[in-house]
Amino acid sequence: MKLNHFAAGLLLVCNSLVFAADPELRLLSEHPVNGMKGGNLSGLAQCGQTLWTVSDRDDNQIYRLDTRATVWQAETVPITVPPVPDDSGRSLFMKMRSALASLVRGASLDYEGISCDGAGNRYIVSETYSAVLKVTPQGEASWLAINPLMVNSARAKGMLLHANALFEGLAVDPDGGWIRLVAERERRGMVVIGRSPDNEWICPFYLCVMFSEDGLELQPPQFPNPQWVARDFSDLALHQRKLFTLDRNAFKICRHRLVTGTLERCWSFAAEALVPHRQYPSRHGMVEALLVDEKGAWIGVDNNSVTRADGESRPIVWRFAAPEGGWDAEP
Repeated sequence: MKLNHFAAGLLLVCNSLVFAADPELRLLSEHPVNGMKGGNLSGLAQCGQTLWTVSDRDDNQIYRLDTRATVWQAETVPITVPPVPDDSGRSLFMKMRSALASLVRGASLDYEGISCDGAGNRYIVSETYSAVLKVTPQGEASWLAINPLMVNSARAKGMLLHANALFEGLAVDPDGGWIRLVAERERRGMVVIGRSPDNEWICPFYLCVMFSEDGLELQPPQFPNPQWVARDFSDLALHQRKLFTLDRNAFKICRHRLVTGTLERCWSFAAEALVPHRQYPSRHGMVEALLVDEKGAWIGVDNNSVTRADGESRPIVWRFAAPEGGWDAEP
């Protein structure tokens, strides 16, 4: 028993040391969101002055967010989605798992991220199919023609091998010429594709994978009974030629280099997200949406119908202030 107490104490000390180097972001506001099925808010994007989101429970609609009040309203925008292109990269086991999961969710595409280009086109990643849907400002939807090398390269590096651990987010360049996607966990990583002159999305110089990594990470000390859990990504954002990942289980936003994906530094939001009244009865983090701008970051919670300690059961979007010195500040 004494040994167990010693081990627990050592774990907490190590935990504090791990997270001490990451400055905490300051929470500015909190916005419950009405109108989303099951509280499944799975991504955030800004087109012009409008915020958009998606749910993994809906295949044929996306959501425009009315942000004029403290409580936001999700307004449904129907889309007609064409058949998904051939998904030969998936194994028979993963196809069966996806079919079962769609019965539970009530949707088959499992939208997990959304991004906008400068022309107002919205791009949505389907985790089920590792595919990207483009929705024009006029509402016309089409699947991007992505070369199979992207999925094959990612799988060769140990990513996209487990059902429900595939692509979780994407970021599109303002000119719409490049897309980067993050794989969730076991292994997590980042890939890049570019649009060719004939509108096929290909790997630059046959190199799609920017990086991949495995391993465990200690949950922050504010988390109830922190454990070592799989390192994961739950969304990706692009701001001022830097990439920002949402590190869900670590409760961090991390900045990466645009070309290589190399990690530069991180900021924690655990102190605000894990105050007692905001905690959920979950063993893992529940944030799934990230949007970064000059003044701060929007972080969205996919609560999946789970009620947090204060009784709130709607999805939540937090507004955090940019760190002191801005997002390009050095450690």
